[in-house]
Amino acid sequence: MNKKTNQEINFEETIKELELIANELEKGELPLDKSVAKFEEGMKLSKACVEMLEEAERKISILLQENGKIEEEDFEAE
Repeated sequence: MNKKTNQEINFEETIKELELIANELEKGELPLDKSVAKFEEGMKLSKACVEMLEEAERKISILLQENGKIEEEDFEAE
């Protein structure tokens, strides 16, 4: 069984909420004040996602053990 960490679940849930907000805004059916509030909420969620991704990137550092010493190398996506 593949258990997900709280951070993964939170990231996935945050992305889903962000998608819902984007869909609501794209419809253009909300009054201006509600659109602005949804936009602000979306920006907060977007920032939270970026922070979670940055934290994940820090954790995806590759640890190599050489001569009893642990060295950390940054992960670089292709």
